Amino acid sequence: MSSGCDIIVLRVDLSQRCTSVERLPLQDAVRFLGGRGLASRILFSETGRGSDPLGDEAVLVFAPGHLTGTCAPTAGRTTVVGKSPATGLFMKSSMGGHWGAGLKFAGYDILVVRGTASRPTYLLITDTVVQFGDASHYWGLDVRETSRRMAKELAMPDVDVACIGPSGENNVKLAGIMCTYYHAAARGGLGAALGAKNLKAIAVRGHTPMRLADPARFWDVSEQVRRRIVATGRCKFYGKYGTAGVVVGTNEMEALPVQNFRRGYMENAYSISGQCLTEKGYLVRRESCFACPIACKRYSAAREKHPGSEAGGPEYETVAAFGAGCLLEDMDDNLRANELCNILGLDSISTASVIQWAFESAERGVVPEYVDDGRGGRIRLAWGDADAVLALIEMIAYRRGFGDVLADGVRAAAQKVGGDSWRWAVEAKGLEQSRVETRMAKAYALAFATNPRGPDHLYGQPMAEFGFSPEARDLVRRLTGDAKYADPVITDHKPKLVAWHEECFAMTDSLGLCSRATLSTYAITPAMMAEMLSAATGLEVTEDEMHQAARRVINLERAFNAREGAGRKDDRLPWRLMHEELPNSRGIKAVNSEEELGTMLDEYYDIRGWDRDKGIPKASTLVSLGLGDVASALRTATAAREPSQAGKP
Repeated sequence: MSSGCDIIVLRVDLSQRCTSVERLPLQDAVRFLGGRGLASRILFSETGRGSDPLGDEAVLVFAPGHLTGTCAPTAGRTTVVGKSPATGLFMKSSMGGHWGAGLKFAGYDILVVRGTASRPTYLLITDTVVQFGDASHYWGLDVRETSRRMAKELAMPDVDVACIGPSGENNVKLAGIMCTYYHAAARGGLGAALGAKNLKAIAVRGHTPMRLADPARFWDVSEQVRRRIVATGRCKFYGKYGTAGVVVGTNEMEALPVQNFRRGYMENAYSISGQCLTEKGYLVRRESCFACPIACKRYSAAREKHPGSEAGGPEYETVAAFGAGCLLEDMDDNLRANELCNILGLDSISTASVIQWAFESAERGVVPEYVDDGRGGRIRLAWGDADAVLALIEMIAYRRGFGDVLADGVRAAAQKVGGDSWRWAVEAKGLEQSRVETRMAKAYALAFATNPRGPDHLYGQPMAEFGFSPEARDLVRRLTGDAKYADPVITDHKPKLVAWHEECFAMTDSLGLCSRATLSTYAITPAMMAEMLSAATGLEVTEDEMHQAARRVINLERAFNAREGAGRKDDRLPWRLMHEELPNSRGIKAVNSEEELGTMLDEYYDIRGWDRDKGIPKASTLVSLGLGDVASALRTATAAREPSQAGKP
């Protein structure tokens, strides 16, 4: 609703079918930066240690960024925060599209959902009503059909819908929350958490104008930011080819995860690239999220196979996971796999990852070559078999046949099947690794190991280590003293790079901006974010204060996991990446060794003010950030878990 007034929190209790409104002081938007930071604060305060992420007590927080809905370039993002059904730990997942702006225009900055509805339910939130609706007739529909029918039946063609597909209804732990049809808060199984609450969809529409403390100043700085984005070469690249445009370059570096991270190079990688999508006629149109001048989103359609198949995307992560990971070299097959994940509400990274694990398990004789499809037939688990991949996606979403073995993620599947299959289960903390080859990128290795979500690119994203652009090399020089450290296969100064990127990501999420502009391209700097937040709120914020607030958010999220018992022992990478060398033609010893990771962890913990042995925030660090209550909660949790440690921080 506003960037220059109190923060309006809408609370919904599904069990009691009631709502309430809470006002938070505007100063909290500076202290926690807004969206994600405030959501993490609410989650920590309102979630008990050991709580069930699929239980009645589970809390889900939908938090558009503090600038979402304004004219700030790329300010269209929303972060969903909750306890992950996949990992049992902290989870934040960000989605683009227009839903966040719709919630702001309806008059609310944050939505908190708790309790469980007695029957399938949807929420309608506008600037005049908050209404519970019967969603029984939507239950079982896919994401696309749910969104279309709701818009028609509500007689609101411009309503924005966030919903789950059949996978969320079936509590599949790979399920995400989809919005504006093809935008996803995909990671960590938060779609399953929504399904457990019997909440099928949240529709938003509003027309309340945003209020800014200093509109003229805000407009000026936003225009400066827009011009910088338009002039940045990497932004132009993403606008032309989408995120899938990086497939070719990643493959040339021999860092494209192929066949379940067994190789780094794929013959004919062009066939799954953004360049192929654009040049061979698959691209229907370019799209953008709210207020975004980059327009990296795609809308694509199959050409020769799977007639009628079309959807938003695919992103790099999807074609890398299905195309390179499962060995699907045909773009049509990748587009159909992408469409199925979108409409069934599945995280394409985790879904493709668990299918790769199944293929390798069959190859190694740990599971049968042919498995039950749940409909009286069988499918063959074989690399590059598109029919098998497409069938498995549906089997996972509906927990049908062998799909039920895969539906709780690759760690759970390996535990069910047994043998040595855990060695090629490419996960850590229970989350499947996204498509970054950390054996060839040491800052990413550290960022993935320390990420409270698990091995994933959307918490730190230290892309500067590759030195792809003048902006990236300049950042490395400023942080380390020399641009020569923009080298992904050395470990020197990587903890500094990771810490800076994590803080920049916390600012990005909390303000509702896109990491494509702040971290993939470095077009928007922390100083620009500070200037926009100051103009929006009327509260002057410096770049240093932005970093301090980001550290507060990061420590809060780390403390959530520490309260659950997680620490240094969990800051790991998948077994394969720490024990098997990646073949490459450059003679690089490409592996994430214990020694290498341990050295980087020590330096990283020191930078963060965390205990080296435990990998958790020191009480003095939390107190210095104004999180004394969090330090007390950690002390209590430690005492409950380790009675002999009672009284110690």
